[in-house]
Amino acid sequence: MFVWDKDDLNDEQVDAIRQAGNVFLEACPGSGKTRTLTYKIALELSKLTDEKKWIVAITYTNRAADEIRERIELLGVETSQLWIGTIHSFCLEWIIKPYGLYHDRLKNGFKVINSYDSEDIITNICLGLRPQQYITYYQCSHFYTPTGLNITGSCGSLATSVLEAYHQHLDNNHQIDFEQILYFSYELLRNKVAISKILSNLFSYFFIDEYQDTKEIQYSIVASIMRANPSKVTTFIVGDPNQAIYTSLGGYAISHTELESLTAASFASMSLDKNYRSSRKIIEYYRNYNVSPSATSATSAEGSERDYQSTITYDQVTHKDDLVEQVSRYIEHNIENFNIPERDICVIAPWWAHLAALTRNLVNRLPQYSFDGPGLVPFSRDLENFWYKLTRIILTEPSPSMYVKRLRWASEILYDLEIAMVDIAPFTSKELLKSINSISIDEEDGITYLCYFFDELFKRLGVDYSLYPMLQEHYESFLSSTEDRIDRLRRDSEEFATDIEAFRRAFKPRSGIKVSTIHGVKGGEYDAVISFGLLEGLVPNFNDSSEDSAKKLLYVIGSRARKNLHLISERGRMQGYSPNQTERTSTKVLQRVQFPYDRFV
Repeated sequence: MFVWDKDDLNDEQVDAIRQAGNVFLEACPGSGKTRTLTYKIALELSKLTDEKKWIVAITYTNRAADEIRERIELLGVETSQLWIGTIHSFCLEWIIKPYGLYHDRLKNGFKVINSYDSEDIITNICLGLRPQQYITYYQCSHFYTPTGLNITGSCGSLATSVLEAYHQHLDNNHQIDFEQILYFSYELLRNKVAISKILSNLFSYFFIDEYQDTKEIQYSIVASIMRANPSKVTTFIVGDPNQAIYTSLGGYAISHTELESLTAASFASMSLDKNYRSSRKIIEYYRNYNVSPSATSATSAEGSERDYQSTITYDQVTHKDDLVEQVSRYIEHNIENFNIPERDICVIAPWWAHLAALTRNLVNRLPQYSFDGPGLVPFSRDLENFWYKLTRIILTEPSPSMYVKRLRWASEILYDLEIAMVDIAPFTSKELLKSINSISIDEEDGITYLCYFFDELFKRLGVDYSLYPMLQEHYESFLSSTEDRIDRLRRDSEEFATDIEAFRRAFKPRSGIKVSTIHGVKGGEYDAVISFGLLEGLVPNFNDSSEDSAKKLLYVIGSRARKNLHLISERGRMQGYSPNQTERTSTKVLQRVQFPYDRFV
């Protein structure tokens, strides 16, 4: 059985890990949540005696899943009976693909489309309504609950009409999107009780990370499996209600009482309330934005930086046209005056749209430093696309340290080929990886390189991928989304690189100054955090303009910092598109906080 060294965990963490039965764990920032979750999964994996049983861990991102799996493997625990990934991946693999034939919308086959495809379809429908009616993709935001579609966009009946046309298009083309993956999975479990019973006999443990970002329909999917066999399925759920920043997408922090009612099971309520990340001053600051009166709100500083004399600034003077210069000054100040490494600095904004051009401008302004941010890589992560997954193997260096991971990715490729109806009997993961490693393509352009590589690989495999509808549809989607992303980035900068080395950088270990959205930086921690765009309509977002939403976003920003925090509500950002547009004002919640900010000269 897995054991740990005495100094690995504190008493709170050990109590949570050793607690028998279902656990509902609230964990404050910097409390060692991921470590606790990792050790608990490792312990339960080591206790498995039935080789047919699985442990399931649901994470909010694939990146978090990879990190936790690698940590468990480094602890020396076998992970062959661990399934870990996002709820969408779980539903696809365990519910939709094996049992889709029992659903009217899925029984004749389906293709999962990515977010790029969804945006493209909805945008074209919106364009078809002009000039008589004006609506955009962003005004058609929506998600599913157990009772059906919930539209969160701002255009009421017009958004409803657009989404009806969108879903009709999907139906006509046997396509489903990410939201429908969840809804159709829920319907299958609700209408075919035997599916829940089968799954409950397969899974001994459910782990749910970042429960505050979980949707009602996701809770219901897990609850259906738990209720089918309550004596055999145990659940460990962890998160922080103060970081529930996905409410506009349907995420919410379920209460202990609600969870027990939904699952018809008892949960031990526990907490981790010691912050080992930030200084006392940083904690004192972000506690101004507490929303949940939970035990984790009363956070104490326990880490090595607890007595650090943090610098916290708030700038309401800088104009947006001068942002690059001001952010550069903060970066230089932290590196030169505080000896903070590049990798421990993070620049945050509310929207990706604000970051792509800024990242490239920072690269030009500070050529002596490296950056990790949007606008530097030619395609976005689409882990449901076959060709993206294959590209990840192709462009990742075949080093000994990456062998196990690349072998696992190769297994996923073979699984997808089998789903696409390709006969994979002649292939093994090792043989596929060997073929990929042996191919050499003499081509500099990134897209052309990949196309040649795909053709050569499938020629060696003896497979004509154009004969398989799923592979062909994924191929067209991958290329069109990549070309579209490159076109957008080149409109901002003609110097944007599209050679094969630029493509390879997308899969290299990230290093340098991190540039990300508030949502994208969750789970991260940095010595210095620089955040701009703290304006009404951005923080909080116009789709979720409540005061609590603003507080949660500011809480997340502040709690990422270990040492220094720099906040900017820049001038000159306009709202609306009319000739009478007005300038955005600073976030009201931020303005009301009375805090002795430091001066930055």
